[in-house]
Amino acid sequence: MSDPTISRRKALALAAGAAGAVATGAKLPRHSERIVRRSPSEGGSLKQSVCRWCFGGIALDDLCVAAKDMGLVGIDLLKEEEFATVKKHGLICTMALGITTIEDGWNRVENHDRFVKDAERLIPIIAENGFTNAITFSGNRAGMDDKTGMDNCAKGLERVMATCDKHGVTIHMELLNSKRMHKDYMCDHTDWGVGLCKKLGSDRFKLLYDIFHMQIMEGDLCDTIRENIATIGHFHTGGVPGRHEIDAGQEINYPRVCKAILDAGFQGYFAHEFIPERDALTSLREAVKLCSV
Repeated sequence: MSDPTISRRKALALAAGAAGAVATGAKLPRHSERIVRRSPSEGGSLKQSVCRWCFGGIALDDLCVAAKDMGLVGIDLLKEEEFATVKKHGLICTMALGITTIEDGWNRVENHDRFVKDAERLIPIIAENGFTNAITFSGNRAGMDDKTGMDNCAKGLERVMATCDKHGVTIHMELLNSKRMHKDYMCDHTDWGVGLCKKLGSDRFKLLYDIFHMQIMEGDLCDTIRENIATIGHFHTGGVPGRHEIDAGQEINYPRVCKAILDAGFQGYFAHEFIPERDALTSLREAVKLCSV
């Protein structure tokens, strides 16, 4: 796919329109953590899933069959009309679409009534299907300063936290890079996202830490994740540069990052969001194995 950014943006926009953890054991110096390899029986394996939009050339039923065979727990970034399909295959939707778009988000007060209505309708549906996560976005700056944007996001999101509490659904705001892809996007640094989490002060609002995007914006992945794991509820993968396979042909050491995530005590879902350049399911299987630390 020649332009993954546009493809993802279109996929998310269409979908939207259609519809504390701490590190275990003794604390060690910041740059010399002891990484422990865990077996699944010890509860240390990441709960992996795969993002639907990256594998759009495969029928959802077929993707579910393949995902289950690989040991994945579910499919990420689904529209509500796709929920029944994953359930049929004994999988879950690890992250639901439908609340805001990347460019048009909570940082605009004039959007709040519409987004609150969307959230109040969708959150009970997510819960009724036995799922627990929904994605959302800050929106673009368009000249707005970051403090005003954070205040506005908090005001809007506060209006749906009671509904989230009632139904046991957590809303995740995704961290995206504004350097190369999502130009002008506001929630583009971990510190800003963490600040919003602290401002809201709700366990039902977390960050979706996209490893691909944050490598581009910040680097320093392992320590940043460790220091902020209490505010991170979900992860996405992707190879840098290009958002393709997460193999040795790109710059992120995924086994090392995955070990750091597990050592931090993470219990959420870890979804593959790369655009395969080779055989899609072969690449996905290789990624799952790579991150099974």
